[in-house]
Amino acid sequence: MNPAAVPAGVRAHRWDLTPTEAIALQRQLAGQVETQDRLIEPVRLVAGVDVGFPDRQTTRAVIALLRFPELDYVGHAEARVPTSFPYVPGLLSFREIPAILAAWQQLTATPQLLLVDGHGIAHPRRLGIAAHLGLVLDRPTIGVGKSRLCGEWLEPPDEKGCWSPLRERGETIGAVLRTRRGVRPVIVSPGHRISLASAIDYTRRCLGRYRLPETTRWADRLASRGPRDH
Repeated sequence: MNPAAVPAGVRAHRWDLTPTEAIALQRQLAGQVETQDRLIEPVRLVAGVDVGFPDRQTTRAVIALLRFPELDYVGHAEARVPTSFPYVPGLLSFREIPAILAAWQQLTATPQLLLVDGHGIAHPRRLGIAAHLGLVLDRPTIGVGKSRLCGEWLEPPDEKGCWSPLRERGETIGAVLRTRRGVRPVIVSPGHRISLASAIDYTRRCLGRYRLPETTRWADRLASRGPRDH
């Protein structure tokens, strides 16, 4: 993203980094992540964030806004930007956040909490995309990942809302949350300005009838629609 186009209130840093530089920046930024509750209350508007790649040259980001706790759809913003960072496992935030920031600029209302399709601190260097985005925007964020990136856990009971801790080297970095009976759990972890307990609670309250939270489902649904559908 061009620094001149960075939204107001965003903590800017360079995005045109090599993978080695990006890893060094991750380690630096991880120490700034807050895993205590510093929410903007009351939470009346939540956002789902989804990023995809319709072709090799384009990154597409969608931010879907839902009224909370009703989970009614309010609106969304979408942006497409040139893909400028290679696919490197563990560094996806450098590839995806520039498009999210472009979509953030287009929002007509500001959510108090963002649920990001990806990980928060449940990341080898404790800076997944949800934690990184939370720092950049200085907003409370939660990572809801479809699969594990790191850590070990015991399978939670097969009841909606049950969870077990995700741990790595003696540290609890997230929760393995059962969102529906008979389906694989999701990985919930704090992104920024939120505790693990609150991250689990808000994710549970964003669940509907499906495996993924309604925030993620709306963002994914909107991202998969064509221009005419919008």
